[in-house]
Amino acid sequence: MPIAVLAALAAGACFAAAGLLQQWAAGARPDTEALRLRLLGGLVRDPWWLCGIGLAVLAYGFQSLALAFGPLSLVQPLIVAELVFAVPLSARLHRMRLGRREWLGTAAVAVGLAVALASARPQGGRPAAASAQQWLLLLGATAAVVCAALAAARRLTGPWRASATALAAGVVMGTQSVLLAATVDRLRHGLGAALTAWQTYALVVASLCGLLLIQTAFQQGPLAASMTVLDATEPVVAVTVGTVVFGEEITTGWPVSAVTVTALLLVCAGIASLDSSPVVAALHERKGRAAP
Repeated sequence: MPIAVLAALAAGACFAAAGLLQQWAAGARPDTEALRLRLLGGLVRDPWWLCGIGLAVLAYGFQSLALAFGPLSLVQPLIVAELVFAVPLSARLHRMRLGRREWLGTAAVAVGLAVALASARPQGGRPAAASAQQWLLLLGATAAVVCAALAAARRLTGPWRASATALAAGVVMGTQSVLLAATVDRLRHGLGAALTAWQTYALVVASLCGLLLIQTAFQQGPLAASMTVLDATEPVVAVTVGTVVFGEEITTGWPVSAVTVTALLLVCAGIASLDSSPVVAALHERKGRAAP
């Protein structure tokens, strides 16, 4: 168990540094590249962005190590500690100090998300049991939410715009996690079964779209406005879809459900507090490039 805790915290720290470097690089790209493959084409030539990707890979390694020694219900809540690292590091990088509002907002998102995941404790489920109708409903709902979020992002400005794009990215990445689970389930029946399944190719498309949306969110605003929404949306979507489509079980009943709902409301309050923060708005104004 100590190995799981230390590895999960190490994963969170690496994810935080990875997000910081990626946002640093993406924030320097022209606004005209938003939601265009040209954005990714420019970022792959940026050494800081590549370092961020490398740290993300290292983070996944730590996450895998943590899962080898501890349950998902312990590991996932600890990984969201990345927010406690990322937001202060971002402010420090821009030579700004966080006030009580920003610290409380960050803590609200991190603690609320950790408590929600720990109390719900999703488990079980069978990806093969999902019907074609359920898959169509899932993909249709994902497309609708993403389009609505991006439409809202076009009308918003500042940190709120980055949060709306991050919401779209989180929905796509949550769906990507579901597609990954279905692909892994197919691999148990052999490589041929995975290569002949449409979910494998949908996974590739979702991964590419998710990467583009995440980098666009990083480009549009400070880390506090994008990473908090990403960290909150992705697991909520994955758990919801896993429960509805795969038949996963979550812990319910009194007082667990009340704790889960209260924790999610705390997450929303934290995000709203950060997005309306004058310090975060000032971070958005300092989107220019400087050497770390």
